[in-house]
Amino acid sequence: MPTGRHRWWWAVAVGILLLGRTALAAEYRPLPPAPQKGLTNDWLIYNPAQNRLTLYLPDYHAPAHAYYQWVSLKSGQPVPITFTARQNLSLFLDNRLVFTAPESGVFSLDLARLIPAGSPAARHLLCIWHPDESPTYTSFVNAVPQPAIQKGRAANALLPQERVPGPQNVYIVFLLLIGLGYGSIRATYRPGFTRIYQLSNFWSKSSTDQDFLIKPTITWLNLVLVLVFSLSFALLLVAIHTSVQNVPIIRRIFNVPESALVVRVLLYTGLIAAFVLLKYLYLQVMGYIFDVSGLVMVQYREFIRTILLMGLVLPFVMLLYLALNSSAPSMVLWVSNGVVTLLLLVTVLRIGRTLNQRTPLLNLHLFSYLCATEVLPFIVLLKIIVFPY
Repeated sequence: MPTGRHRWWWAVAVGILLLGRTALAAEYRPLPPAPQKGLTNDWLIYNPAQNRLTLYLPDYHAPAHAYYQWVSLKSGQPVPITFTARQNLSLFLDNRLVFTAPESGVFSLDLARLIPAGSPAARHLLCIWHPDESPTYTSFVNAVPQPAIQKGRAANALLPQERVPGPQNVYIVFLLLIGLGYGSIRATYRPGFTRIYQLSNFWSKSSTDQDFLIKPTITWLNLVLVLVFSLSFALLLVAIHTSVQNVPIIRRIFNVPESALVVRVLLYTGLIAAFVLLKYLYLQVMGYIFDVSGLVMVQYREFIRTILLMGLVLPFVMLLYLALNSSAPSMVLWVSNGVVTLLLLVTVLRIGRTLNQRTPLLNLHLFSYLCATEVLPFIVLLKIIVFPY
């Protein structure tokens, strides 16, 4: 049986072991997380029942007009952000109005320049609010610091935004599907594919060119090509022309989260394909009103051929986006806007030329018909896709 002396030494040994384990635990204790710099993906909304801000869960809460976020700021340490804003969107910092969007577009701001000079590091409450609609909170992302950004102005209206981390894989998969689609169609419908995509006949008056305008329009070949064209155009809109989702009528009818890239691409594909196919009904109605029904079929066939041929350029613009968006986003957007404008403009000019060969457009009646069916839709599409940038 251990004596009192032995028990004392035993207690000392146990105490040393416990102190050693405590020291080891203290040595490997994890450090506290570093303070968050810039914006996060978590946004808050005001809960009036509890009188506090709660985490916003898109699948649980209804969309709100105001979203909040705590941001760590210090005077002299830039915290630049970029975002897409509809007209009249406002930003508040600690309940103080610091920015109001004069028009729809892409804006850049340095949050550190919005606090008083010499302010120490502290947390500030950022609020984004729109009086009529839910703000596009997912477009608020951190940006590379840029010098001389003026408060309240669009620093670079040509800056496209990468709203979801790492979407390039999604774009690459869709590009592969587009390539496989064109390749499969060419292998299966070689004569028809060659007739549509033969550049030498585009501005010519050959018999081959005229034969196309009397062949059936709604064929399996044309329908599949329209779907591939629609997918190419939709991919370009989702990747570069991100503000299309902010068009009020699209947002109200098809309110798809901006993080759902695949769903948005498929949605835009369906909208574009529906626009192309339903234009025939629109032309029939306008042809009946203007009493030029005999020109409707020729006009629609020319419309189909022109957009299909011009649509071959769209996948190359997407390749340019994947290669240069991180280093030269302004150039990519200029090229994209130029291609979209050229696609729409050439379509109008080509249709006008074809109709003029049938009946001279010097007649004011026919010219008004062309403006109603081609020029007006051309201006509307430019307003939606190109002018916001």
